[in-house]
This record gives sequence, C-alpha cells and structure tokens, in this order.
Amino acid sequence: MNRIYRADHLGSLLRPAEILAARQDPSITAEQLREIEDRHIRRVLERQRDLGFRIFTDGELRRQHFMSDFYDSVDGLDRDGSIARAWSGQRAAPGAPVAMLAGLVVEKIRSTRRMTSREADFLRQHAPGDIKVTVPSANQFPAIMFRKGISDRAYGSASAFLWDVVPIIKTEIHALAAEGIRYIQIDAPRYSYFIDPKWRDYLRQEMGVDPDRGLDEAVRADNECLKDARRGATTLAIHLCRGNNRSQWYAEGGYDPIAEKLFNELAVDTFLLEYESERAGTFEPLRFVPPGKTVVLGLVSSKRPALESADDLIRRVDEASRFVPLDRLALSPQCGFASSMEGNLMTEGEQWRKLRLVVDTARRIWGDA
Repeated sequence: MNRIYRADHLGSLLRPAEILAARQDPSITAEQLREIEDRHIRRVLERQRDLGFRIFTDGELRRQHFMSDFYDSVDGLDRDGSIARAWSGQRAAPGAPVAMLAGLVVEKIRSTRRMTSREADFLRQHAPGDIKVTVPSANQFPAIMFRKGISDRAYGSASAFLWDVVPIIKTEIHALAAEGIRYIQIDAPRYSYFIDPKWRDYLRQEMGVDPDRGLDEAVRADNECLKDARRGATTLAIHLCRGNNRSQWYAEGGYDPIAEKLFNELAVDTFLLEYESERAGTFEPLRFVPPGKTVVLGLVSSKRPALESADDLIRRVDEASRFVPLDRLALSPQCGFASSMEGNLMTEGEQWRKLRLVVDTARRIWGDA
C-alpha cells in the first residue's frame, strides 16, 4: 500500500521577494537567477522538515505559474497572446490583479525537452525525505489555449489538441515514476467546469462541448497519462480546485455532479480536494470514494491569511470520516499558496503558520504526520 502523508500540502509556496526582484532585473543572468532559486529552495525544504512534513516540494519556486513547465517545454504556442478570464467571488483585497497567461496554440505542438527534470534532479539531491513533483493535467490546456479562428488552423477541435497534449504529460509522469519520485500530483482545476452551472454553459456555448461527454473525455485523457506509470511505492494523485489565482476563484459548487465517475474511474491513489469554504459543498459525495483510495481534505485556506481553529479542523475531519474511514483521510491546505509567481494575498509568515497548523492538527488526529 502506498504511504499516506497525513500532513500534506499542494506544492506551491509564495515566491520570496528576492526571486521576484531578480526576475524583473535585466542585469541578472540565468546562472545568477538559478543560484538565487537554489538557495531559496534549500531554505523552504529545511522549513518543511522543521515543521514536521514527511513529503517535500521545491515550492514550484522556479516556475512562473503551476503550468509553466509545459509552456517552457513545447513549441507551437503564440507567446504574445494573453488569456482573459472571468473570475467570480470576492477578492481578498480590493483591486488585486489577476496574473495573465500567454500562449495560444497556433501550430501543432512539439515537445522540446523534459518538463520537470531540473526540478526533480535538484530535489533528489537536497530533499530531506520523500519528494512530490506536480504536473498539470492535460485537460488544463484546451480550455485556456485553444481559440476558434486562431487555434483551429492547427487543430480541428479542442479535443484534437488535447490528445496531442496527452503524450507530453504521459511521458513526464512516466519519467518521474521511473526516477523513483514517491509522489506525483496532477493539478486539474478544469474539472470544476463540470461542477459549476455557468461553466457547464460555457462548455456548451463557447466550446461546443457537451459537459457530460467532456467529463468522460477528461477522465480518459488523465487515465491515459497515468497508464502503466506506477513504479514501486509511487503515489499517483490528483488535485481538484475551483481556481486560486491571487486569492480568487472562478467556480463554485459541490463535487456531486462528477463524484461517482471521478472517484471510481480515475486511476489515482489519492484525491486532494478543496473543502475550505461553502463553495465546495458537503462531504456527502465522498461516499463514492472506493476502498483503498485516500482523500486529502483541503480544509485550510491558502487564500485568506486568517488562521483556522484546530478544533474546527478536527471536527470537520470527523464529519468527513462518516463517508471515508479516518485511516484513509489526510489534511492539507485547499490549494497552493502561489499558483502563479505573484502568489496569494498573504505573507510568508502567514503561509508558514498555516502549514504548521496542518502538521500540528494532523498529529492530534492521527498521531503521526
């Protein structure tokens, strides 16, 4: 059985001010930037160890955003394009800008290099324990990179584009597993399109996709990426959220419309689920999680700096255990702290207090993080 990390986190951490400043400084060379990144990655690894985590990431400190390894490793994208997106919900601070993503697909895509080899190599040398590497879901890209009138000159449909993304993500997952990475996490925010009524309408009207058929294809695509990827004790996981850019969100609704299919058909060991607010619905859909699969409850907010009550977290874990046995549950923040390098609207100190809360609460519940 794969190891369960009772205290988990989603991978991305707030970028230190020195890294952000260096990326804006034209006098800083690539080698100097890497030295700065290396130093801060070693620091955040030590901090994770000191807090008591048993699973370690580099905080995605080298990335511009959680998908940028893909952007940086393929040709066929318009680097000057920008993706406008509508975000709903209250912002944590008035006027907080949303990070924009460049890269419409304009030609057949071609892989030019491995996506995460540099990250994984450094972690293998410096991590004080088991390593987690995050990879974006193949399903992430058609919704944000395919535009009718532009992309259809290269691909006849968003679906055709998706199935050219799949082998790139699959190759990366297989390479990480072969290298002995203990925990591979697919980040898949786009499943929220099948939850929220407004995004289901968007799929129908703007993308010409029936939501139920779209869900079927999304599951097939992720399963193809995961197929035959297990090596030894490697944990394969998927993270679902409703948007996290700059402490904002774009989707609402419980897991009910997708739970039975997703939990039973996705070929993963672990589901990392957003549950920090009423937008995520109830725990009842967890009744569809089959035996042998783990659920990591994202009960601590990475969007708001206010620190949650440990007693409240324990109560909510107890509620969830009505649907999934306690020995197959774990605890984490609901998402990363910096899906884009600009990060969510809190300080590094607030971030580390949140992560300490996760570890301390997990120990109170399970006795071992």
